[in-house]
Amino acid sequence: MDSNLPKELTDLADKVIAAHKEAGTTIAVAESCTGGLVCSALTEVPGSSKVLDRGFVTYSNAAKMEELAVPSDLIETFGAVSVAVAWSMATGALKNSGADVAVAITGIAGPDGGTDLKPVGTVVFARAKRDRQDSEEPSAELKHFDCKGRADVRLQAALCALELLLP
Repeated sequence: MDSNLPKELTDLADKVIAAHKEAGTTIAVAESCTGGLVCSALTEVPGSSKVLDRGFVTYSNAAKMEELAVPSDLIETFGAVSVAVAWSMATGALKNSGADVAVAITGIAGPDGGTDLKPVGTVVFARAKRDRQDSEEPSAELKHFDCKGRADVRLQAALCALELLLP
């Protein structure tokens, strides 16, 4: 595949598209710190339009609230980089799309913006399924990437998000 993106990213995106084509399912992505990198990787794959319903780049808190209906009290209470906000982003992406599965990414890519509790490299992911059974636990996790700068944090976060999109 001819791409200006890292091969590991486009190879994983290709696997995601192939798996969802085979399963007959569609996906949506709600991105903050990755700024559209996940959607960019997915759209590098020929035929991705059969799988990718849409992507939301909700970099600001206002965008998270307006486009994904993330409640302002979640952001005020837990911060934009939190499990609660990531889960709300993922469920908002499902509600505002026709997708079967949505993944959300919110984090601190740096070099600034980190705190003692949420240092640079802290990224939170959530995965929501439209047909989730009541017995299924919501899927959300916080990770810390000890990376070599902003681009590396964004790449590692995008790779993790693509992994979460695999059925």
